[in-house]
Amino acid sequence: MDKIFKALNDPARRALLDSLRAKDGQSLSELESQFDMTRFGVMKHLGVLEDAGLVLSKKQGRFKYHYLNAVPLQEVIDRWIEPLLAKPLARGMIDLKSHLEGTAQMSATAAKPDFIHQTLIRCSQDALWDALTVADQVAAHHFACDRAEGDAIAPDAALQMIRKDGSTMLTQRVISLTPKSRIDMTFEPNFGGGDGKASHIAFLIDVEGDHCKLTCEHYAVPPEMQAIRDGWMRFASSIKSWLETGKPIKMDD
Repeated sequence: MDKIFKALNDPARRALLDSLRAKDGQSLSELESQFDMTRFGVMKHLGVLEDAGLVLSKKQGRFKYHYLNAVPLQEVIDRWIEPLLAKPLARGMIDLKSHLEGTAQMSATAAKPDFIHQTLIRCSQDALWDALTVADQVAAHHFACDRAEGDAIAPDAALQMIRKDGSTMLTQRVISLTPKSRIDMTFEPNFGGGDGKASHIAFLIDVEGDHCKLTCEHYAVPPEMQAIRDGWMRFASSIKSWLETGKPIKMDD
């Protein structure tokens, strides 16, 4: 937590985060062009932000792209601020209904992701994999759904998140998977006016001692769906809290 506050205690680093908030997935050259800093200065500030977990980078071909990872900030809010607030109004969810049948599958290697979120969870690899793929466990920690149907255990399998009124909030269909390490899925929500536009998500699990690093990547996000970033931030915070404490961070009604 000290690294987060240290990283934020500099206007140049806050400006870099603002830039990535406005446009995620920028290269070093793109970021350098916006600031009165040397290339080395931008690299040094990015290093501090990466060390704090606030910026993630992904190499694609010859270029390295940088992403805002707001999950650590959400965890600070969940720890100190959210419990002190009166029950907030429920945020409007973003919905998109689509499928990949009859279209080419989106490949995570063909383009850089629009968003990347990452968190470190004290849990076993098996526990994290089940939390991402087994319906009743997904429902237990998902910040917005009431129950879930279907397990994401094989290609073409569908996992549906269900609202309290019985309607389908979100469908995720398995594109491919490497058990306990990576799963690629479609993202097919039914909210927010994005009906008929497909996007692609990938969950990656890396074991680090007694922790697992969960990385969530979202590809081909429609322009009107950019607010989905906040949903991923809540998803990552809630699954971490549920696996570590047994208590999810659910969205209030």
